[in-house]
Amino acid sequence: MARKHTPYYHKFIELNAEIVDRLGFDAALRFTTVEEEHRATRETAGVYDVYCQGPIDIKGPGATALLQKVLVNDLERISDGGVLYSSVCNEQGGMLDDLTAYRFSAEHYWLVATPSRVAVIERWVTEHARDMRAYVTNCVSGTAYLSIQGPASRATLATLTDADLSTAALPYFRMTQATVAEVPAVISRTGYSGELGYELYYPRDYSEHMWDAVLAAGKEHGVVPAGLGALRTVRIEKKYPLYGLDLSEGNTPVEAGLGWTVRREKRGYIGEQVIARQRNEGVDRLLVGLEFADLNFLPAPGDVIAVDGAEVGRITSADRGWWLGKSLGLGYVAASAAKAGVQVTVTSATSGESYPATVHTRAFYDPEMTRARA
Repeated sequence: MARKHTPYYHKFIELNAEIVDRLGFDAALRFTTVEEEHRATRETAGVYDVYCQGPIDIKGPGATALLQKVLVNDLERISDGGVLYSSVCNEQGGMLDDLTAYRFSAEHYWLVATPSRVAVIERWVTEHARDMRAYVTNCVSGTAYLSIQGPASRATLATLTDADLSTAALPYFRMTQATVAEVPAVISRTGYSGELGYELYYPRDYSEHMWDAVLAAGKEHGVVPAGLGALRTVRIEKKYPLYGLDLSEGNTPVEAGLGWTVRREKRGYIGEQVIARQRNEGVDRLLVGLEFADLNFLPAPGDVIAVDGAEVGRITSADRGWWLGKSLGLGYVAASAAKAGVQVTVTSATSGESYPATVHTRAFYDPEMTRARA
């Protein structure tokens, strides 16, 4: 079966990008090397496309009540123009997705889900919208998306818009509606890199125009196109979990280290009973980061994590942290081993060799988030 194309596909082909299949889409894995694009994101900026990222639109008098029911985080925390990171869970507290909610008004929101989970979230929210005077519309196919991540992102976008992009006017996890390169767009001060960055949403018809405009504006700043390979490696330096590897319906936000997104004072959300009990009583396992001494060994999902020869967990994902010069992994381990500084060994399922690693409970890179909030 023929794969779908992102709206930037022809640009990828012109740049000789390595193309891979992602959910039936031809997506760019890399344009040069993953390491070069990773380093550009940390030093200047990388321009990313995530193959089918876009919004599920929720409108109506019942929109706030609907999302308060399906999100574990509390919409009361944000005002119009605010962006909220949250999970959507089933009745057992299992994560259906981790996503962002955008508030335009009390009667208008977007949910931007993990691309692989859009259909699941659309069905789930639509099912719970019955009799709530809220209307759910999947707008992904009509929306183009670009993410500009890195220290030069602000200077690059500033030449394309009259919007005030300063931290005072547009702080971290806020969004605004403005014209970018003469195209109406939503500019969101968010991203998956841990750097100063912006995510753009705009009509799909203008996708190639926006691609050209952003890269032309960023040329003098060293901004480059970057692929999914670098997106995965910059995210693991930040210990950001990836749905489908680190997150699933088989774990709760508390187990995934995302308990901070669940507001203790909030009531009536789906999964509350299980999640509240876990917060009060604790859990048997937790998602942690694992740092290796160098880049020589890259663990794989399923590799065994052990303490003093006894298995305590398994690797869920791993990538090379090019900026830090170390291989990094994520994995669920027994609560007794989920403490910063604990020394473990990881055994390769393919070679049988074991390698030492150190447990991290915070981000490997910039744990204070000073760069993203710059």
